[in-house]
Amino acid sequence: MGMSSLKLLKYVLFFFNLLFWFCGCCILGFGIYLLIHNSFGVLFHKLPFLTLGNVLVIVGSIIMVVAFLGCMGSIKENKCLLMSFFVLLLIILLTEVTLAILLFVHEQKLNSYVAEGLTESIERYYSDNSTKAAWDSIQSFLHCCGVNSTKDWTRGLPASCPSEEGVKGCYIQTQEWFHSNFLYIGIITICICVIQVLGMSFALTLNCQIDKTSQAIGL
Repeated sequence: MGMSSLKLLKYVLFFFNLLFWFCGCCILGFGIYLLIHNSFGVLFHKLPFLTLGNVLVIVGSIIMVVAFLGCMGSIKENKCLLMSFFVLLLIILLTEVTLAILLFVHEQKLNSYVAEGLTESIERYYSDNSTKAAWDSIQSFLHCCGVNSTKDWTRGLPASCPSEEGVKGCYIQTQEWFHSNFLYIGIITICICVIQVLGMSFALTLNCQIDKTSQAIGL
């Protein structure tokens, strides 16, 4: 691989990571917006930190850090930054695979836990503003009512519930949406994993080429 190929590889890696960095900025900004406006509050009181805003802030921050290392490591041809980029991508990939396996193995337990947590949060609707904001946002956005049906609201339907007959519960509707779009979700997941593997491969290749180039010019 010559100098021209080295430059091409490092600029490809740089611009791809620059794009991901901007995506991370957008995700982080949207997460901060949700936290400020409290659009989606707490649904699971046993896990109070698990809100959409917090998740987006964490994901956006991770993407920005990893993409920054990739950008700086490639454009500066810095081996330390490139290896840090590689290691972080590897950790993220292994974490994703582990989570996927755990979700597959414990799917029934997870479904029961989620349904139980949502049912408990309905009881806090009238006493906790964060829970109220979360349910109102979700029911308006997904056009659903309750966990499994409108019968979950024993103290009367909130204003955020759709008025038409036969409206489905939010948990049921989310499950149906997931199953109907399972193929597309799988394709997107595979594409993300492929991009991560390519990023790791480019980082290793560029790192090795930097060594060869340094030896060739006597550094």
